[in-house]
Amino acid sequence: MSRAEAVVKLMLEGDYVPLPLPRVAEKLGVPPEEAAAFRAEIDTLRMAGLVVVMKKERLALAKGTGQLAFGKMHFHTGRAPAFFFPDGAGSTAEPLKVEEADTGIALHGDRVIARILPRRGLRGRTRGEVPPRYAYVLFVLERARTRFVGTLSGRAGRWCVVADDPRVRAAFQVDDPAKAKIEPKPASGDCVMVELTRWDSPHMEPEGRLVSSFGRARTPEAEYLSILAQYDLSPEFPRAVEAAASACGNRVPEGDIAGRLDLRGKRVFTVDPDTARDFDDALSIEPCEGGGWRVGVHIADVSHYVKAGGALDEEAEKRGNSTYLVGTVIPMLPHALSSGLCSLMEGRARLTKSVFAEFDEKGEFLPKKTTFANTVIESAKRLNYHQALAFLRGASAKEIRALPEAAAHETGHAGRPLASLSDEEIAGLSTDLRALWKIAQKLRRERMFSGALDLDMPEVAIHVDEEGYACRLEKLDYDESHQMVEEFMLLANEAVDRALSGAGLSLIHRVHDKPDEERLHELAEHLRSMGMDVHDLSGRKELSRALDLIRAHPQSQILRTEFLKSLKQACYRAEPDGHFGLNKTYYTHFTSPIRRYADLVVHRVFDAYLDNLHAPTAQKPSRRYNKEELSAICSHISITEQNSTQAERDSVRVKMLEYFERECEGRPEVTFEAVVMDIRKRGIFVELTQNLAYGLVPASSLKDDLYTFDEREKRLRGRRSGREFRVGDAMLVCVARVDRARRLIDFAPAESSAKPGKPGRPAKPSKSGAPGKPAAKERRGRTGQEEKPVRKSRRRS
Repeated sequence: MSRAEAVVKLMLEGDYVPLPLPRVAEKLGVPPEEAAAFRAEIDTLRMAGLVVVMKKERLALAKGTGQLAFGKMHFHTGRAPAFFFPDGAGSTAEPLKVEEADTGIALHGDRVIARILPRRGLRGRTRGEVPPRYAYVLFVLERARTRFVGTLSGRAGRWCVVADDPRVRAAFQVDDPAKAKIEPKPASGDCVMVELTRWDSPHMEPEGRLVSSFGRARTPEAEYLSILAQYDLSPEFPRAVEAAASACGNRVPEGDIAGRLDLRGKRVFTVDPDTARDFDDALSIEPCEGGGWRVGVHIADVSHYVKAGGALDEEAEKRGNSTYLVGTVIPMLPHALSSGLCSLMEGRARLTKSVFAEFDEKGEFLPKKTTFANTVIESAKRLNYHQALAFLRGASAKEIRALPEAAAHETGHAGRPLASLSDEEIAGLSTDLRALWKIAQKLRRERMFSGALDLDMPEVAIHVDEEGYACRLEKLDYDESHQMVEEFMLLANEAVDRALSGAGLSLIHRVHDKPDEERLHELAEHLRSMGMDVHDLSGRKELSRALDLIRAHPQSQILRTEFLKSLKQACYRAEPDGHFGLNKTYYTHFTSPIRRYADLVVHRVFDAYLDNLHAPTAQKPSRRYNKEELSAICSHISITEQNSTQAERDSVRVKMLEYFERECEGRPEVTFEAVVMDIRKRGIFVELTQNLAYGLVPASSLKDDLYTFDEREKRLRGRRSGREFRVGDAMLVCVARVDRARRLIDFAPAESSAKPGKPGRPAKPSKSGAPGKPAAKERRGRTGQEEKPVRKSRRRS
């Protein structure tokens, strides 16, 4: 809590009587050495009209301040009203509208003091109806951020920066960039970072200072560098960290294998996205002597190389996790480890930690027979999801050999081409994959029956060309190959948590709290307004049924997003408080230590567990943790995870706009199949079926007739032709305009005779218009994607 906020809250207390400044400082515990700074803060509150000085230098709240509230500001794109979210009102409380003239000097995300007043202009309100309230910003307590990425423009001595974030409506006035102490010197049209230095009045433009220059705006290099700066991400590592990684070597020496269970003679394989740079989990399956199956989940043993307290460990903890921007990765560990010695590459000996789960002949899981070990493996094949799916669906050896390989610039290690595999190798992989899927199907059915929520959302992979430009969008289906891997990763994560917790060891748990009942009630009301027959969503069974109804609804994508917003965010804790979405009491993150610090810590606790048991493959843990230490780590890595999630989302938005912007320049015009998701007076909101892109078909672009909007029926109807557009309708569209400033795509209806086709590759801008392209070898990685319990889709359950 800021001191300004503490002062106002003190004066709002019912028993407060005006006190002189020293007494106020004493009550708030301000140390004497900070008296001058505290006086300056009081002066700021006086200038804002919140605090007045009475007789004998006593301080009090100014009269007429009205009902005050503390909370955060949320701005939308365009000129839509802003909203104020008051503290302590619960997540279900209705935010208060703030007109543009009443936002003061607040920016998106700022913490403010607002005056709450009844809505002006009550015309149309029925007798007895409680008037809606609105908020008026009085004072900014804390800036959400003070640095912004934007585009520099100006001439004749007047320069400004317009933020890329459309929710930041102010333009920052800056001095002549030629005088800025940054290199290279930015020019008009360049992407820059500006730091807010002063903004005293809403009647004046905010003043800023140029702090970084990223090159020509709208190029891959500029977009990349600006996201790094905005989210404080760095692809570079300190020299001591790089040196420590290099000292680990690039091969596993025989001395490191001693004491481990040697699985190099077993058929082990990885299944990852096309664009995978690192491989931190592998699978195996073999029949048990007495019948049934033994499934091995093998995870890269990063803790063997990253010892607690060393330079590698300190840097990994600081970063918290890897960040997957489109076309590149900002790794938690240097590439020598993350995509080298720790990565389970095909044909290379690698140290692992393994969970062995046994199943009977019917595929029934036998939890008491689960075992753990430190192991060494050698992956027989690196498969991507498309290839694994072909094996699962019974493709012939000829069909499998003909499957396409991942583009060389998009992946870290493709392994041997499928065309080079022998019939015996193909048959072995096919047998193993189909046996694993048979068990995974059963696990998945039982998990869903027990109340786990199927929160899978359609995803889009954005592929980039060798210059870093978005060149192809691919809709990802959550098919059998994804589900198979997910089930065994979930099984391993739960098994490790149960074993370690059962042994009384403190560890990091992945926690997902129950949603607020009020929030679920509001969701139910909203779903009913959309024509769905839902009841009390506080019951898990009804919540699952609601998800099934949403899946079948024409607006399923939007409604699923609303559903997810009604749930709480998953986080890390040192207490096993359970995972609501998965319906598990014990759940941890164990399967992705290359990209998550939480998993690395759990691996050290795993070593302590084996050491306590005097297990044959036990390794001495480099550290044992107590609950207080783990709580501090959990708080930190939950924050770094949120930061990475925002950076990844920004990267996807930017690349999506880039793709369609280039699509506008490409000829001939490409048409897309779309589904009507919503209809408003200003037009039709559509989602493309091929790639899930979302945008507006403005009503003004419907040239064949004059259309009227029926708000009750949610439809547009042509006056002359009687043609109608309704939610759920299919239509053909083409890209009309991409508004980078507002981050919006406008579509136009395609000719009625046009047939939907696959998007072609847009023409590339000339090299003169694309300076500073990201290096293909250094910045290629996986697309950042949303939360999912398994590493493969980059989700974070």
